Amino acid sequence: MRRFTPAVLAALTLTTALTAVPAAQARDRGSPALGIAACTATGCHFDVPPGTYDVKVLLGGEAASSTAIGGETRRSLLPETPVPAGEHLARSFTVNVRTPEGEPTGVDGTAGLDLVLGGSAPALADIRVTPARHARQVFLVGDSTVCDQPGDPYSGWGQQLPQYLRKGVSVANHADSGESTVTYLGNPRLWATVQPRIHRGDLVLIQLAHNDKTTDEATYRANLEALVAGAREKGGEPVLVTPIVRRWFNADGTLNNGTALLVNGLGVDHPAVVRSVAQARDVPLIDLTAKTRTLVESLGVEGSKALYLYTEKRDNTHTSVHGATVYAGLVRDELVAQHLVPEGLVRVG
Repeated sequence: MRRFTPAVLAALTLTTALTAVPAAQARDRGSPALGIAACTATGCHFDVPPGTYDVKVLLGGEAASSTAIGGETRRSLLPETPVPAGEHLARSFTVNVRTPEGEPTGVDGTAGLDLVLGGSAPALADIRVTPARHARQVFLVGDSTVCDQPGDPYSGWGQQLPQYLRKGVSVANHADSGESTVTYLGNPRLWATVQPRIHRGDLVLIQLAHNDKTTDEATYRANLEALVAGAREKGGEPVLVTPIVRRWFNADGTLNNGTALLVNGLGVDHPAVVRSVAQARDVPLIDLTAKTRTLVESLGVEGSKALYLYTEKRDNTHTSVHGATVYAGLVRDELVAQHLVPEGLVRVG
């Protein structure tokens, strides 16, 4: 963690004060610590405490530009946005700042909010960071296929989801590599930490299955029901998500096998149990198993390699940045189709 200097402490004091006044009044104060003065040609650092923040950027300049914004542990926060020469374009998003900033059992990372400028020709004309007043959180409970992966070439779909959401909704990705329903409930840094942070109206997306390799069906079902009940207890809205498929083809080009479709060694059909719990407990369901299976089979043995890390790692379970972005898009589509997030708060295309 970064050692606080007097200047940093002053910035923290200012940020705390801003939370007590309307956002418009906070912007009028124009703190250099929360604006363009905190940026270089490649990124920005804001010394703010953990919380949820609205970020408004002004993109563009004299030359034609194309800017993407990432942040914290390799999260995609704003998709690449082209701006014609001589013009400017305003965009806003909401970001969750927490410690640890990535996986809950990982390293703490850097204190504050870090943003990275990307794209083919990045141009940031202005930026303003203010505490979010009424942001809705989308909590993610999952494993390595969902989490904020710390290093290339890996990426979880939850790491790419923020770029599809506009100001007013932020992603709090508490997915963690290697976790099953058993370990997620049992580790105090996971569910016991997530549940108290859930507020009324927040979404809680739950995708756990890949590591439940030795979990029997009764236990797996009970664990899913416990997560659902725990989210509802805090006023949150749980959403069950079936796991993404493994890229494991049969000779006929289909994924109709236990490895691809997440049936464990005890014969537990994880997606089927998730669907059953969703129906029994009246929980919204995102059937990501079905959607990713359809996509992978349509791309075929060769075309689907780009979604996973087959070329780089001979890995048919974990996704590339491209694959995670495509899969996050599938989740985005279901959030809109099931009216879980208002269409006006979601970026499409």
